Amino acid sequence: MADLFLRQAKNYAESRPSYPEELFEFIASKTPNHDLVWDAGTGSGQAAKSVSLSLDLCTDTSQEQLDYAPKLPNVRYQCTPPIIPMSELESSVAPPGTVDLVTIATALHWFDLPTFYQQVKQVLKKPHGVIAAWTYTVPEANDNITLVNEKFDAVFRQFCADLQPYFNPAVKVVEDKYKGIDFPFEPVGYGANHTGPFEFTTERVMDLEGFLLFIKSWSAYQTAKEKGVELLRDDVVESFKKAWSADGGDRKVVKSPIYLRIGKVGNLE
Repeated sequence: MADLFLRQAKNYAESRPSYPEELFEFIASKTPNHDLVWDAGTGSGQAAKSVSLSLDLCTDTSQEQLDYAPKLPNVRYQCTPPIIPMSELESSVAPPGTVDLVTIATALHWFDLPTFYQQVKQVLKKPHGVIAAWTYTVPEANDNITLVNEKFDAVFRQFCADLQPYFNPAVKVVEDKYKGIDFPFEPVGYGANHTGPFEFTTERVMDLEGFLLFIKSWSAYQTAKEKGVELLRDDVVESFKKAWSADGGDRKVVKSPIYLRIGKVGNLE
């Protein structure tokens, strides 16, 4: 998985959206303690730099991405192999039953889930240790409100259609909003009788250059380039430019939906 993001680590760090405070407040409200938190698949630290939770350990398989993560006094970054041997879990992550919360921000679909879940169940405190995994989908219009404007949305929809053949099959569970992803944990309660997905929204003010940089950080775009296909050809970029400026103004509020699965470990072995 890390190889998909090696070439655009800088773009990824600069262009990927952060997550709303409401998301972290919701997660914190379901977690009795947050003394020790493991952020797995942290990438360039989009979750680590959020203000609502204090993270202690952030791991990723890509040192290139970790190099762009924010330097924070209470966070330790560690590059790990794609699969951490169970015998090395204590030295690489934490001793058994000591972690209050495991977070996975837009990365769970890349993991070897059976192995990772075994590790999560090993390190989380029983029975109330919590795992929270979320993903965002591509920006989209909601409630009959356009993403930018009707012309731009049409260009963007066509671009996304052209991009589809280059998406890794793992991304299908993202398109499904994590509804069908294996998630063998118990509801956290507090009024919830299921593990989600719970929906949130992230907003970001962007200019077109920033939006196109965001697109270039997508794994599918990079896969297409590696196959000799440039999907952001000059004519496509020109179409984006004309549509973006059709209603005036250089900067737009771009919204992306976020889908959260959250559960507790219970007394699972």
